Amino acid sequence: MELWNTTLENGFFLIGILQDSKYPGLVCATITFLYLVAVISNVLLLILIAMDKRLHVPMYFLLSQLSVTDLLFSTVISPKTFVDYLHGENTISFLGCGFQMFLIPTLGGAEDTLLAFMSYDHYVAIQHPLNYMVFMRPKVCWSMVATSWLLASMNALVHTIYTMDFPFCRTRVISHLLCEIPPLLKLACADTTKYQFLVYTMDVTFLFIPLSFIIASYTLVLTAVFHMPSTQGRKKALLTCSSHLTVVGLYYGAAVFMYVLPSAYHTPQKDNILSVFYTIIIPVLNPLIYSLRNKDVLGALKKLLGKSLSAPKL
Repeated sequence: MELWNTTLENGFFLIGILQDSKYPGLVCATITFLYLVAVISNVLLLILIAMDKRLHVPMYFLLSQLSVTDLLFSTVISPKTFVDYLHGENTISFLGCGFQMFLIPTLGGAEDTLLAFMSYDHYVAIQHPLNYMVFMRPKVCWSMVATSWLLASMNALVHTIYTMDFPFCRTRVISHLLCEIPPLLKLACADTTKYQFLVYTMDVTFLFIPLSFIIASYTLVLTAVFHMPSTQGRKKALLTCSSHLTVVGLYYGAAVFMYVLPSAYHTPQKDNILSVFYTIIIPVLNPLIYSLRNKDVLGALKKLLGKSLSAPKL
């Protein structure tokens, strides 16, 4: 078959959730609404953390980085989906596809690692409360964030360059909502078996090393919690940990199904729904989970609303 990706002028057609739906207008409106909620809730959480001094602690610093990741995650596909629906097209350029392919594993890898570092933060807060600000001093926190982004972006860059270097056939239809490595490799005019196994291995590594770290941290955390003499202290610790565990369960549940389960369990429809879940719905749920179950965040919100309402009108 004729090869067509020898020039950057070529592009792809994305067959995503809009094309598979009987009601694309309703689906597009729902995605747009969820995107706006994700943006508003995450930006509001970032403002609260920045403005309230009580939230200037390592736990909320890491939470602010998670909100930044969620904001970028939700922006990868939602605006483009809305624009494509309005224009009646679903194309993406070769460079645009590569950029999406780079962003998704970068953001996913960064979120994996951040969730692991957040579990370590909870462990230190409960096991070593007197030395908490020593173990989690600003230099350590920034090192955690830098490590998350550096490892994820390096892994994503290598895979993006290698994947986009494959020769592709005349067929340009990607049966997916966005450009990711597995659906794009199906268009390659070369044997990608070994590379697909390498991609699968790296996906599993990026998922299960942080997940193992989270499980180990919470094993120690729960052991310490159940040995606390104070019932109120146990409840507060469990409430703080439960928010993070809920976020971990949502994110890793979708990621394991998407990147770990064998291809026999996958269909384009299921993968598109999962893509919407971890790029749009989870960024909506994360700030709500952390804010609605957190007295400090709710207190900061009430304080901000109180200042807004009491501000003199011009």
